[in-house]
Amino acid sequence: MSRLPAPAFAVRPVVSIAVLVGVVLTLLSGRYGYHRDELYFVVAGRHLSWGYVDQPPLTPLITRISTTIFGDTVMGLRVLSTISCVVTIIVVALIAREFGSERRGQTLAAILASVSGFVLGVGHMVSTATYDLLAWMLIALFAVKLLRTRDGRWWLALGLTAGIALENKYLVVLPIGALLISVLIVGPREVLRSWWLPAGVALAGLLALPNVLWQIHHDWPQLTVAGGIRDDDGTENRIMFVPLQILQLGPLLVPVWVAGFLWIWRRLPWARSVALAYPVLCVAVLIIGGKSYYALPLLLVLVAAGCEPVLGWIDRHRRTAVTALVITAVTSAVFTLPVLPASAADFVIPVNKEQGEQIGWPAFASAVATAWERIPPQSRSTATLFAGNYGEAGALVRYGPQHGLPTVYSGHMSFADWAQPPDTNTGMVLLIELNRTPRFESHFRNCTQIGTINSLVSNDEDGTALVLCDAPTEPWSALWPKLKTFY
Repeated sequence: MSRLPAPAFAVRPVVSIAVLVGVVLTLLSGRYGYHRDELYFVVAGRHLSWGYVDQPPLTPLITRISTTIFGDTVMGLRVLSTISCVVTIIVVALIAREFGSERRGQTLAAILASVSGFVLGVGHMVSTATYDLLAWMLIALFAVKLLRTRDGRWWLALGLTAGIALENKYLVVLPIGALLISVLIVGPREVLRSWWLPAGVALAGLLALPNVLWQIHHDWPQLTVAGGIRDDDGTENRIMFVPLQILQLGPLLVPVWVAGFLWIWRRLPWARSVALAYPVLCVAVLIIGGKSYYALPLLLVLVAAGCEPVLGWIDRHRRTAVTALVITAVTSAVFTLPVLPASAADFVIPVNKEQGEQIGWPAFASAVATAWERIPPQSRSTATLFAGNYGEAGALVRYGPQHGLPTVYSGHMSFADWAQPPDTNTGMVLLIELNRTPRFESHFRNCTQIGTINSLVSNDEDGTALVLCDAPTEPWSALWPKLKTFY
């Protein structure tokens, strides 16, 4: 049993590094524009609910809070995501402390977290992964504390964090499941015999219950969404899993997390389940065909563990270490933050497509407005504007009114539940389609492409078709269920 106190926390250097990252993210937060997901979250935040077809309610709620307090702008939207990133970096240093790192090791953990492409990428924007990463780091911190001290009361902290995280994303069950399996395999199993464990489980369940009830009441649409993602991307996710594990965290951090795994396994037997949890989690993600970033948070835990053992090597190879750190910081910034001119973003989009999804939405709305003007003015009162996906719909909610566009409708994700065209809309329909498809056009008469979105960069919207149809083939109330799509 290990009840040795953890080393003193290096408050000043760790907090200074984290705050510096927050300043950089703030300065860059408005440089490109909204990400398609952020546009969706903004609208979802205006329709607060205990659940949505594709996610629990926490990220839309945080979006609503951030824009209300800090302003309905790109920068205002991202304030709380920046703060989340700052706290995440501090928690990584605290995890290093739990593994025995002294002041220098904790400072190195904060530095390495700060230059990680994954941490910077999710910290720059609002996404479910932004708050998921913080939750995973807190769960890891409390789990390590539980294993180090054998104090069962840490199960309550784990339950509280897990319950809140379940209101953001169900993925949190993966690291917890991987950790429990690992504890059963390598111990210490006595932590599972604490009465605090069922109390933590009950607390997590109580906090997650509102969204679970919402999903049950709506026939679990999130399972449909997850199934669609798996069917569409599962094979590609499996092929790219290992390369992206290396690239997304940072190739030059590989020696550190390898050292972390070995350090735990050889020197910290009480924490072996934490090390084993990472390969167990990787197997689970590969089986379900999940995205590579699902396992990255636990890799960041191994980075934290590796900081103390690599300090000696750094002392002997200081110039090489500094060079590697600078290269990692620069490449992470270039590929995850809007440091390049928007016109040059095609350089990084093949590696990080999310960069392109922040560029061009005002121009997109302008192009749609030009197409809308092809409808005779006297016919516009019964005409309908229909977007094929939530990013397009969110952009037109945001930028459409300044172009005089009407309410936009979409059958994608929760947009389908928020509004549908009235049956009095019997006139022309302007369809926005990434690719022309009978899936939409078969429900409308005489469809003709009248325009194309020419984006500044090679993002998903580049080449989108603007298609004008004469009228729907049946009333919208009958048609709407056929236009709903979850992927």
